[in-house]
Amino acid sequence: MQQERICCPGLPLAVYREVAAHLRQVSGVEVESIARVPTEFDYHQSQVDSLVLRYPDAEGQRDRIDAILGYYAQRHSPWQRRIMDNG
Repeated sequence: MQQERICCPGLPLAVYREVAAHLRQVSGVEVESIARVPTEFDYHQSQVDSLVLRYPDAEGQRDRIDAILGYYAQRHSPWQRRIMDNG
């Protein structure tokens, strides 16, 4: 399994939830929302810090994930992506 952490600063909670739901439609993909831990409340900050994706190491899944994330990047802003160590 591959594991990746993605974020898009300033993306609203509702859009993070939509992205997560869309990604979960890809076979074998698991999505976990990581909550933002604010030092003080800021209405303009999302309640979500990032999403953690877990998915099979298969080219078809990776292509679909990239297509979904590309769709949202075009409408909002580019994703910051980081591959995470599985161990």
